[in-house]
Amino acid sequence: MTAIPATAPFVRPAAWRMFVPKLVTTFHEGYKLSDARADMMAGLTVSVVALPLSLALAIASGVAPGRGLFTAVIGGLVVSILGGSRYQIAGPTGAFVVVVAGIVAKFGYEGLVVATLMAGVLLIATGLARLGTYIKYVPFPVVTGFTSGIAVVIFASQVGDILGLTLAHVPADVPGKLAAYAHGLGSFNALALGIFAGTLGIILVMQRLGSRLPSFLAAILVASAAVWLFHIHVATIGSRFGGIPSALPAAHLPATNFETLRALLPAAFTIFALGGIESLLSAVVADGMTGRRHRANCELVAQGFANIASAIMGGIPATGAIARTATNIRAGARSPMAGIVHSVAILAMMALFAPLGGTIPLASLAAVLAVVCWNMADLRVFRLVLHSSPGDRAVLLTTFLLTIFVDLSVAIGAGIVLASLVFAHNMARIGEAKTLLPDVAGDVDEFAEPNRDPLARARLPAGVAAFRLSGPFFFAVAQEFEEILSRSGGYPKVMILRMAGVPLIDATGSAALTRFVRSAAGRGTAVILSELQPEPEASLREMDVPAPRAASFAEARAMAETLVRSA
Repeated sequence: MTAIPATAPFVRPAAWRMFVPKLVTTFHEGYKLSDARADMMAGLTVSVVALPLSLALAIASGVAPGRGLFTAVIGGLVVSILGGSRYQIAGPTGAFVVVVAGIVAKFGYEGLVVATLMAGVLLIATGLARLGTYIKYVPFPVVTGFTSGIAVVIFASQVGDILGLTLAHVPADVPGKLAAYAHGLGSFNALALGIFAGTLGIILVMQRLGSRLPSFLAAILVASAAVWLFHIHVATIGSRFGGIPSALPAAHLPATNFETLRALLPAAFTIFALGGIESLLSAVVADGMTGRRHRANCELVAQGFANIASAIMGGIPATGAIARTATNIRAGARSPMAGIVHSVAILAMMALFAPLGGTIPLASLAAVLAVVCWNMADLRVFRLVLHSSPGDRAVLLTTFLLTIFVDLSVAIGAGIVLASLVFAHNMARIGEAKTLLPDVAGDVDEFAEPNRDPLARARLPAGVAAFRLSGPFFFAVAQEFEEILSRSGGYPKVMILRMAGVPLIDATGSAALTRFVRSAAGRGTAVILSELQPEPEASLREMDVPAPRAASFAEARAMAETLVRSA
């Protein structure tokens, strides 16, 4: 093996490599029979977890249960073939329940298909533009807030099935749901509540004991058997939906027009944002469990194609499912082949067990969703954020409450805007405290307050003041800039701004500097910018900031002495 010299330059990999699916990488590295056996077992394990979840999530979303299965089969297959993660399992997820239910209630299923197709195109465009890495910057309190809020909304949607209520219409909003449940309490069915409690008990006991059997599927099978054997009169998939399909439907594209596209654009953006966030979060979790690294942009492109294919084939929005992906890893998966097996296995189970699907009681699926909601809410994390800084707490509660009482898209938008304002406020406070500090005359890295070190100003020529800026000089800090200077002791003949500690300056910061330089000139003060880093230097040059530059503090001091003498 030839050693690479220590001085060899870093070669950036070709851009096309970030779009190579991990399935291709797997086969290029060598795929052995032992890998195939491990993937087969992992895929089968995940499929029996995904089957009941897909049914329950579809019903909670306000669509037929089969549409959840179509999503798991088609969406899961496309992501496994084209995706940028070795272990990602895609399909319907709890995060989309609120979004899908709202779109279906307002535009019908055809409207959902159009919105999902548009979201798929947006995901593909975002991936191809290599913007995938930026999605990870969605603030953690926003993610925690909307996922916890979604958990509350999903559970609220299941109360009717838990209590066995017979309701003609259930509103989409949580307060409306609660009012409808209160109005329909006269139809309470204790048997449904018993099925719910029994199913939930089986799931919790099996998970507590660490059973290797799939707890969701086992609990639903027991509940279905009890309903069939003892002729228990509760609502089932068969009584409400007529059963589940045994095969995939034919591909279908709905007719649409410009007005429909425009009306559905906000919904499409919500699906796009939520799908991108959850998929990349799931891939990051997988990386943490395995030590591998996913290709974010490749994953977004795959998710885009998966959503387009799912919508055409009668499904609902698909995204990476964190719990199923983690199950896939724990079951021993080694490549995307496990995800392919998972999709094919669900399709096979549809063909084999469709006649039995009609006996599944809706109360048992509500128990499955109750566990999903509990896991989504993650009260431990919620409490941690709630006890953090006031700004993070405000972002968390705002996003959480807006998700429950208004709308998810409004909640995410408001949460991100509020988080940005909190960040700007915090940076402005840093700027006020540290960004501008009186500097000593020498080249040493010392700071001295003039009232504590009389020599600090004496060591500079008369009429010259030096200040040191540190930290990013962006829009929030710029707003405090002139106020800080006004409190520093007025305007001398020459002011040196030492900027070695400023890593970047945005357009607003450059404009603020320009205004300050011109304002200072009007007061008879010349401003010298000293020790600029390359990036801030380029920004100031592009914005044509009218101030002389000095490469070092010694050079700036010499320039200042010349200016003072010539004044």
